[in-house]
Order: sequence, then C-alpha cells, then structure tokens
Amino acid sequence: MNLVVVESPAKAKTINKYLGPNYTVLASYGHVRDLPAKDGSVKPDEDFAMLWDVDAKSAKRLSDIAEVAKGAERIILATDPDREGEAISWHVLEVLQKKKAVKGAIVQRVVFNAITRSAVTEAMKNPRDIDMELVEAYLARRALDYLVGFTLSPVLWRKLPGARSAGRVQSVALRLVVDREIEIEKFKTQEYWTVEADVTAGSDPFLARLVKHEGKRLTKFDLGNEASAQAAKAAVQAATFKISAVEKKPGKRSPAPPFTTSTLQQEASRKLGFSAQRTMQAAQKLYEGVDIGGETVGLITYMRTDGVQAAPEALDESRIVIAGLYGREYVPEAPRIYKTKAKNAQEAHEAIRPTSLARNPGSLRLDSDLGRLYELIWKRMIASQMESARIERTAIDLESADGKTGMRASGQVVLFDGYLAVYEEGRDDADDEEGGRLPQVKEGADARVVASRSDQHFTEPPPRYSEASLVKKMEELGIGRPSTYASVLTVLRDRAYVRMDKNRFIPEDKGRLVTAFLEQFFARYVEYDFTAALEEKLDLVSAGELDWKALLREFWTQFAASVGEIAELRTTHVLDALNEALGPHIFPEKADGSDPRGCPTCATGKLSLKTGKFGAFIGCSNYPECRYTRPLAQSEDDAENVSGDRELGVDPLTGETVFLKVGRFGPYVQLGEGEKPKRSSLPKSWPPAAMDLEKGLRLLRLPREVGAHPEDGGMILAGIGRYGPFVQHNSTYANLPSVDEVFEVGLNRAVTLIAEKRSGAGRGRAEAAALKDLGAHPVDGAPVKVLSGRYGPYIKHGSTNANVPRGSDPANMTLEEAVKLLSEREAKGGGKKPAKKAAKPKAAPKADKAEKAAAPKKAAAKKPAAKKPAAKKPAAAKKPAAAAATAAAPWDDEEG
Repeated sequence: MNLVVVESPAKAKTINKYLGPNYTVLASYGHVRDLPAKDGSVKPDEDFAMLWDVDAKSAKRLSDIAEVAKGAERIILATDPDREGEAISWHVLEVLQKKKAVKGAIVQRVVFNAITRSAVTEAMKNPRDIDMELVEAYLARRALDYLVGFTLSPVLWRKLPGARSAGRVQSVALRLVVDREIEIEKFKTQEYWTVEADVTAGSDPFLARLVKHEGKRLTKFDLGNEASAQAAKAAVQAATFKISAVEKKPGKRSPAPPFTTSTLQQEASRKLGFSAQRTMQAAQKLYEGVDIGGETVGLITYMRTDGVQAAPEALDESRIVIAGLYGREYVPEAPRIYKTKAKNAQEAHEAIRPTSLARNPGSLRLDSDLGRLYELIWKRMIASQMESARIERTAIDLESADGKTGMRASGQVVLFDGYLAVYEEGRDDADDEEGGRLPQVKEGADARVVASRSDQHFTEPPPRYSEASLVKKMEELGIGRPSTYASVLTVLRDRAYVRMDKNRFIPEDKGRLVTAFLEQFFARYVEYDFTAALEEKLDLVSAGELDWKALLREFWTQFAASVGEIAELRTTHVLDALNEALGPHIFPEKADGSDPRGCPTCATGKLSLKTGKFGAFIGCSNYPECRYTRPLAQSEDDAENVSGDRELGVDPLTGETVFLKVGRFGPYVQLGEGEKPKRSSLPKSWPPAAMDLEKGLRLLRLPREVGAHPEDGGMILAGIGRYGPFVQHNSTYANLPSVDEVFEVGLNRAVTLIAEKRSGAGRGRAEAAALKDLGAHPVDGAPVKVLSGRYGPYIKHGSTNANVPRGSDPANMTLEEAVKLLSEREAKGGGKKPAKKAAKPKAAPKADKAEKAAAPKKAAAKKPAAKKPAAKKPAAAKKPAAAAATAAAPWDDEEG
C-alpha cells in the first residue's frame, strides 16, 4: 500500500480518483506545525534553534496519517510545488519520524504543476527527495518574521499604546501607503489651460490642439490663467491655417504574458473587483479540482508562481484553439516565449494557465467567482499566444500664415485587432488616450477653424494605491513574494492600520503613527532597498548559495542591537521625535496664520502628541490645569468646527449649563461642571459646528422612553450605544437604521423591531439574517448557515460561531470550508459541542465508567507531571502578553 500526503481534502479527493485502490490519499489540512506565539520559540543564543508546536486539530490528523504510514510500503509527499509545500512535506516527515511511523517505508517527494490525471501519473514516475535548500529558505523566512514581529511588536506596545504589531513585510507595505498619502498632502495644485479647435480642411471636422503660440512651442504651464488662454484662443480664431504636414506611422501592440500570481491579483482587482485574498481562494479551488462531467479535474496550473513561461504542449494547444476559434491569421508564425521582468523572480514554475485550453469558459458551469476568474485566466493565456494588433498612428500639423500659431491633431486606428479580439490588459489609472480615426487630408491644403474653446485644468496628486497598484509596486520593488501579498494586505486591514475607500488604501492615524515610529527609530528595517536585498539573500538560500543560519546571524546581530538602544529610550524622547515627524499632519497650518500648536482652550499652552491607555491623542502642555484634548488627526474643517469648548445654553429643567467639548475620543456634550457630570458623545453624523442647545439636550436625555410594551407593560427605551442606535425591552436590543430614528421611533415600530429580533433565537437574542444555508454538518447533521452579524458575516453551527475570513465572499462559502473554519474555532476554545455529546446518549454511562476505571492508572503514571504547574508559576505572569501576541500575530507576514 502507498500513502500519499497532500495539503487539502479537495486535492486529496481529486488525486485519489486518479491513483486507484493501491493508494491512500490523506490531507494534512495545510501546515501541521508552527512556532508557538510566545517568547523563546526561536532561540538566537542556541544557533537559532526553533521550537515547533502541533495544535490539537493537526495532532489528530497527524495521528491518522501516522497510523496509515505504519503499514505503508511507500510514503509519498505530494504537497504543493513551492517553498511552503516543501516545508509542509518536511514537517509531516519530521513528525512521522518522531512517532516512529516511517519504519522501513520508502519516503519520496513528488510535485506536479497541475492536478490532472496525466500530470499526477507522470509525477509519480519521477519522485525525488525533499529539497532541503527550499526548506532552509522557509526556515529562514519563518525565523526572520518571528524575530522581527516578536521583538519589535512589544517595543511598539510599550512606546505606543494602541499599536498592534510590526512585521518584516507588512511594515514596509504600510510605509508605501503612508508615503503615498504624504505625497498627496504635500501636493500643490497648479492651474493650466488648453486651447482646442474643431478644424476642417475640405473634410469632416477633426479636433486639433494648440501647440505653438506667438512663435513659441507651448509647454504644459505656459497658459497659466484665463487671460493668457483667451488671448491664445483669439489668436487661433483670427489665424488662417494650412496643413503643414501629414504623418502616418504603422505600429504594433503586443499581448501581455500569461498570468503570474501578482498579475492575476492585479487584473482580478481591476476587472472583477476581487481582493487579493478572494482571488487566491478562487484560484486555489480551480487548481485543486472541480467536478466536470462526473470527473474531478484541476482547471488551472499552480497559482503561486512568478514565472511567465508555459509548457510546450500548452503552446501547441493554444495555437490549435486560436486557429479554430479566430482563424489562421490570428496565429503568429512561432509561439511567443516570455521572460519575466519582475525583480527577484525565481521562475520555478509555469505561468498560471488553464490545464486544457479546449475547455472554453462558456462550456463550463462554475460558481460565480470560479467562472469569472477562469474566464480571465483562459482569455489571458489565449491572447498571449495571438498575433499582435496592427495600428496606424496619424498626426496632422497645422500652421498659421505668419508662422506664429500652430496646432496638431493626432489619432490612431486599429488595422488588425489581433489579440485585442480576446483580451486587453487593464490599467490602474486612466491615461490620456489618443484620438480615433482622422479624415484624409492633403499637405498644403487650406484649413478653417469651425469653433475654438479654452479649457481650465488643475494638476492632480498621485492616486492612492488600489490593491492592484499596491501589489504591482511591491513586486516592482522586490518586497515580499507572490504568496505573501494577499496575507500582507489582509493584515494591514485587520490591524486597522489602513481603511478602504472606493477600493483605495487610506492610512489610519494608527498606521501613520507606527510608520513614523519605525522610520525614526528603525529606519533601516523599513527601507525598500533593505527589504528587497533581504529577499535576494533568501533566494540565495533557496539556490543553495548562502547558509541560512549565516543569514540569520548577520541580521540578528544588527537588529538586536537596534532594539536594545530603543528599549532604553524614555517615552518622552519618542513622543518628541514623533511630534516633529508628524507635525505637518497633526498640526496643519491654519488659514489665519495663527500657531497651529496653540491650545484653543487656555490660549497659553502648546499642543503635542500624548499617549494614554487607549492610544495616542493630542493634549495641552498646561495639563492638568487645562484638560483640552482631541483625537490625533482631523481635517482642517473639523479642526475649525471643534477648535475649543463652548456653551450651548442652559438646561431649563436643572438650570445647569450645557457645554460642547472635545475629548481624546472626539466631541461630546456635557451637563454642568460637577464632579461626575452627565456626558454624551456626538454621533458621527452630527457635525460639531451644527450643534445647538436643543440637540445637546436631546442627547443628554437619552435613553428615551418610547412606551410600555403591550405584553408585559415593561418600558421600551431608545438610545445610542457602543454599536449604534437601538431600541431595548428587558434584555433584548434591536438596531435602528439611523440616529435620528432614536428620537422619532414610535411604540408600534419599536414593538415590531423587538419581535423580529426575538423571532430568530430565543432568550432575547435573535439569530441574524441568513445569507446562505450550507446544509447539514457531516458529524451531527445539525444545520450550518452563513449569517449576517453586526461585526460582519459568520458561520453558525449549534452554539459555535466562526467568522467568514475577511475578503471572502460569504455567498461562495462551501460546506467543506465552513466545517474546516468551525473545527478551527472549536480547537481554539470557541463554542460548545452539544451535538457530539448527544450523538450516542446510551453509550455515555459506559464511557464514564471506562474513564473512571482508567483514571487511577492514568494519574499514577503521570504523578511526576503534577509538579509542572508549580514549576511554571513565574511564566503565568506573561500570559497576557502571549495572548496579545497571539491576537496580533505580529510576525506573521507569510501565508500559512
């Protein structure tokens, strides 16, 4: 019997059908071991010894694999054909050897770039040993990510409360986003004008642009105001023109190469609106196998690659498909051979392409995401092997009789569409397109201006990064690897270092603060060149040209020294440096020229950056006499609106003054000046400038009594809580759609909302709206659903809830994926498992007796171990830090 180990159950299911009864295919479910989220998992003082931990779910799967391995003649490790896949194979083998499950079995490693019958059977004929150079490159990356994250993040937590984590790649990616935002803020808009005219020369009118005025060739900013533009327009109107030159140039446009991981993520973002994570999840399913006509087959080649080359048989097939679908004229004389231009590309694998181009996207019935992504991959591969598009570029020059005024018209026309018949690569930001077809005109012909116009323009700052453009920039700079891009961008969002607005990255204040801190005190480690150079060294480890521990020693010696120096700095020194670095952002210049750091409350104090329990804020130097505070950054309008405390008026019921104040968490209203005055934060939709006494009192009177519930007479209240506006009856809370409705909702609507909330799940808590019913759980038959919650979509099974991964489309969640996420949640201690207890109720007493009977022996055998908790008492103090580290996963830049 032969045991085959792969990563995923979907891959196992597909491969099992190809190999037959003499093979048992088991899944490891990804990585089986990881570095524990605690100090000491990598030990620099012990030559970078690494302590690996097997979690509960992986332990069970490894035990199953070991049990089968004990009776196997061959153990075939068939994980993915990249560094991560090689590492999983190495981890599995290490565990099997420790369990003494290998015995006399032959251990082999096989790789295939596509999950098809031919690719798998061919791979089985060509086994090899585990590539330890790839494994060592993985170990070096894992150690680096751990050392940077676990060493740097605690420094952040101590010096910058509220900061979550830092990482070897994530911090550099964050710096890209922050640097672009600084560019935008510093950008000074400049006005310029253009003059255009509709011209005819015995032909249909065409558009020409002014390029020469008063005998001088115009540059972009020569017409800098309306007066100069109007003068130029008048000169065009008054001039008599002739066609001075007609130039036609043939040209070609060549297709882009097939997809790499990076370019697939970019194009899926541009054309489909997919996040990098969503793209990779869909690509993984296409690679692992989809049921086509009763047979499970992988539809694309391996999706983590930086290679652009395709196998010879794929090139041959593409030429046949192109000729059949589009005609022989669309097939070039010879197949196109591509070479990558990406920095640090290894080109270890083929480009991403369909395993068979004969599978036209229109002939397949795939889930929405899979179908759209497959079509994109198919079109890109087909287009990459098609004939170039042939175009003709035309330019017409017009000159006035006195030679002082000149205009130019330009256009292009596609003579043969070639690959454009199938696919055209998208762009991140629109460029000025050349005009279309121009009419036939003769050189020397008279030309007449039909109409002219002048247009005002303003220069624009560089655009914020989209997912596509950020991935492209990271690849250009050599930061990270294709397999890390999706996880790095997800981490930035999860840490709330950035937010997305119209699919563009905007750095949050927390992200700017962390970046400023790292640039001030760890500049070397967030430099683009340094990060790219480290990637190159890691590639040398993969190639066997550099010892991985020598790389770690070189890095750690300098890094540990830098961390030691910063750890000794006082927090005040850190804040002074950050005040200087972030000054233009947190203290923007005022329109009236007054000191932007002047305190608006006491007028004598200076504002500066402060840190508190909940993070950074701006406070007055005259504290505690002056208690003015405000959030870290505000727009100029906000700063004017909440420039200081003010009185709104007097409450007629209490006679106390109602104040509008600004605190570190934003604006709020306050009743009186007592020791513990009543306060209420302003809803985000209420601008401080629009606040008056009536609005202030409405907030201070909350919660509002709506009326008695008709069933029990209990009072229904309306208010604004941590999660927004609500109505409440006893322990049931129902959300309201807007803040205004808190003050307007009537009894009938409130009763209806509370009834709807209760109808989903008793005990005052309603089940959220179901987005998708996935079916019965394979273990207990209980329903598994995807629900919509206040924190986002989640999966529910019994009392266990598991979040839908950020960036995933809940509508495309499968039962298999849901069960995996639920089991991971249960392994971490989330939810109860009533179904398993109820599965065999009659057997329970026997099980209890068996446990009781075995208990004395078990306890006796493990008596010495009872001292363990006492020996580890000092370590208990570190538990919160370890928990924080786990939550933040500070070192996790790579995909698991």
